[in-house]
Amino acid sequence: MDTARKMGIRTVAVYSEADANARHVQMADEAILLGPAEVSESYLKADKILEAAKITGAEAIHPGYGFLSENADFAEKCTAAGVAFIGPPADAIRAMGLKDAAKAMMVEADVPVVPGYHGEDQDPDMLAREADRIGFPVLIKAVAGGGGKGMRRVDSADEFPDALGSAMREAANAFGDDRVLIEKFLTKPRHIEIQVFADSHGNAVHLFERDCSLQRRHQKVIEEAPAPAMPETMRAAMGAAAVAAAKAIGYEGAGTVEFIADVSDGLREDGFYFMEMNTRLQVEHPVTEMITGQDLVDWQLQVASGGTLPCAQEDLTITGHSLEARLYAEDPDNDFLPATGPLLRLRAPIEENGVRVDTGVREGDAVTPFYDPMIAKLIVWGENRDIALRKMQAALASYEVAGLATNLEFLKNTASHPAFADADLDTAFIDRFRADLVPEKPPVMDEHIALAVLQLLLEARVESGFSAMNAADPYSPWNDITAWRLNDAAHDDFTFAGTDGDIPVTVTYDGDDFVMSLPGGPLRVSGTLQEDGSLRATLDGHIVSASVVVDGNRMIVISGGKQVDVNRIIADYSGDGEEAGAGAILSPMPGKIIQVSVAAGDTVSKGDTLIVMEAMKMEHSLAAAADGVVADVFFETGDQVEEGVLLIRLESEEA
Repeated sequence: MDTARKMGIRTVAVYSEADANARHVQMADEAILLGPAEVSESYLKADKILEAAKITGAEAIHPGYGFLSENADFAEKCTAAGVAFIGPPADAIRAMGLKDAAKAMMVEADVPVVPGYHGEDQDPDMLAREADRIGFPVLIKAVAGGGGKGMRRVDSADEFPDALGSAMREAANAFGDDRVLIEKFLTKPRHIEIQVFADSHGNAVHLFERDCSLQRRHQKVIEEAPAPAMPETMRAAMGAAAVAAAKAIGYEGAGTVEFIADVSDGLREDGFYFMEMNTRLQVEHPVTEMITGQDLVDWQLQVASGGTLPCAQEDLTITGHSLEARLYAEDPDNDFLPATGPLLRLRAPIEENGVRVDTGVREGDAVTPFYDPMIAKLIVWGENRDIALRKMQAALASYEVAGLATNLEFLKNTASHPAFADADLDTAFIDRFRADLVPEKPPVMDEHIALAVLQLLLEARVESGFSAMNAADPYSPWNDITAWRLNDAAHDDFTFAGTDGDIPVTVTYDGDDFVMSLPGGPLRVSGTLQEDGSLRATLDGHIVSASVVVDGNRMIVISGGKQVDVNRIIADYSGDGEEAGAGAILSPMPGKIIQVSVAAGDTVSKGDTLIVMEAMKMEHSLAAAADGVVADVFFETGDQVEEGVLLIRLESEEA
């Protein structure tokens, strides 16, 4: 929409009921409601989208990154309706949309492909035999897939049947097609892709490569361009292969040809293999824009309107280095499971000096379980990789997100890791350094508690002042909040949860200062609330800037580039509450039950899959933590559940 506005083009947003207040709806000149939150009733309804185009007089449809962006039937419907589809022709989407057919085409074009099975026979026994023939480890991949969905690594024949079933179910749910292919899993690969662009006049170019090796669960986390240590000969060979692939299928518009490079002996001209082609604009396209100085959405709109490419291959050059980090609502401490909830605080770095933020949400919005949990993309550019990396580290340190779990600390740890600085990259990077990237949560320090208490006291002071201004008697002593007590020193008491027990804090008053008794001793504290909601505090003469977000009894303290949860304890006299116990299988997130593998009375062993959930288009298996007997199963296939609910109760066999 930003690009369209710069080009003088009006925009129309379509939205679901869950997205009624979304940022893209507010940005557009007009917006049309499609239907309920479920994508099958809204964003996948091609006819409703085309009807919205007809109602508003839209001349073209930009399909974005997902949903219908690589749907050949939708592209054909657009053409039939006289609406330009801002993407490639339907035949090109079909040619590259199915991984098995695409690989067969690449073989004919003498582009190297990873050894594997790409046939039509989907019999599970036959697929298992093919996996044995290829040799473990292998990778099961959805034929119509992308984004890591319908993809499973399998290390042995025993694991294959369950992995195959899970991959096929996930593929059917995400793409409406459960077919898979099988490939040899390379033990030290780098994921390098080439950005291509073609027009309807026979012109095609590449805009160099992106390195997308930093992944978890086959989904990209940090991308960069150009690829570190890329030899010019290899860049030329990969670029030529990508352009040849685009021309072979009569491609038009933006596309990405993805390769896997075997780096066991470093990057080599003869060491890369075709994986797939994404027939759309990629999420990570900003790093290409940053190093080439081109606006790829501008290119898309020009090509879709029948124009020629703005540049020839010889006009394109690489300047500097760019990195992109994907900020997700997910919990790295809980195996990166998606998170949902409100964005109570969302403060992005200032967009200047080579820092860019692309986001679809604002402070106060909520991340729902219906769509991808990405919050934002943080992109930086520098004259070289070292400079760009320092900018990324500084920008991440200034990012503030509170209200739900995110991967922000994980991104900070990754961007500052020595191996990443040395460009020691492969797709197993996160697994190799997981202990460094997802360390134990930092302890709650005296400074964090002091800042939390200061926030509460200053908020109370503001509230008291407001109450006094609106009281019948503004000078009444009952408006005073200095904790005055009869026959006792004025003080306030707070209690917080600590690692080794409760932490009591007593606050006494000395003029405008607060004197707090903390585990490390007394601390003199003062401060002011800033207009943006942040805190300027003085702790025994040490002046710091911080942000404290109060979410019920939970307080999120953001200071010095770190985020720490401080939990306040308030006495609960209701007597309610009961621990679920070690035999409880709880829902780790909101989602849908898609498979229940056990029934009451079944005996299970530690590690057995009990239930499979689907959330944010991904499958998550929940396993038994110990041997036992299933006492109760509280939900069935198809049920929608909230986070934290009891799904299954286990008992020990002795019980």
